[in-house]
Amino acid sequence: MQPTDSPNPSAAGAAGQPLPDIRRTVTLNAPIDRAWTAVSTAEGMAAWFMPSSLEPVVGHEFILEAGPFGKSPCRVTEVEPPNRLSFRWGKDWQLTFELRELDAARTEFTVIHSGWSEGQVTEFGQPHTVIRENMAGGWSGIVAKLARSFEA
Repeated sequence: MQPTDSPNPSAAGAAGQPLPDIRRTVTLNAPIDRAWTAVSTAEGMAAWFMPSSLEPVVGHEFILEAGPFGKSPCRVTEVEPPNRLSFRWGKDWQLTFELRELDAARTEFTVIHSGWSEGQVTEFGQPHTVIRENMAGGWSGIVAKLARSFEA
């Protein structure tokens, strides 16, 4: 079960040309309600992504524990159980988790990481062009980890 990437231009700010969104899709061997819990709760997300204080409530402000990069402020922008959760991450990015029921035992999961712009830098002073490439590879491993969590 290999994650896939399909580019989609992001609507980034005026710092330069928008760069494509990072998109990764994987099939989870789990019913949609179980997959939703894994992607929409602090406990579930900590198992495959990062520790956080996430609550799936629009407007909820929370922190992602980004390891060596410290604490990243986030704000929930959209919640449509059990299909979609979106949140602002830091000053530039939007993360969206989409779930689609394939059958009673399998769910398609897609992460969309948007907000990339050529010529823009992160709050850590690193160019979006560099960090986007690093994160594109990182998301492949992260969604694979999520998929493996349902194989036990």
